[in-house]
Amino acid sequence: MSNPAVYFEIPVTDLVRAINFYSTVFNFSFEQEVFDDLDMAYFPFNNTHRGITGALVKGEIYKPTVNGILLYLNTSDIQQTLERAQSIGAEILFPINIHKELGFAVAEFKDSEGNRIGLHQTL
Repeated sequence: MSNPAVYFEIPVTDLVRAINFYSTVFNFSFEQEVFDDLDMAYFPFNNTHRGITGALVKGEIYKPTVNGILLYLNTSDIQQTLERAQSIGAEILFPINIHKELGFAVAEFKDSEGNRIGLHQTL
């Protein structure tokens, strides 16, 4: 049996702005394409690494929100990642919360499109 999550999509209203935001905050490179009449920008993926991948997606039914599902993206330095996000306009929604006893830290911010995004760092 596998883990239940296999893929994610983050709604955007301006794909170029969102790509610039996530590239700056996480140093990601994106591959773009139109798939099923949707503008897509795919997050990096490597079959040999743990975890899932997804895409930034622009389309009529995709509406950015802070009220929906919360997606956590992995980072090796939560403080630095949060500072980069804030430096380009992200709003901090939940400051860094360190759970030493559980071995991780989390935080949340609002991205360039208005989505609530979580950060997760293994300690």
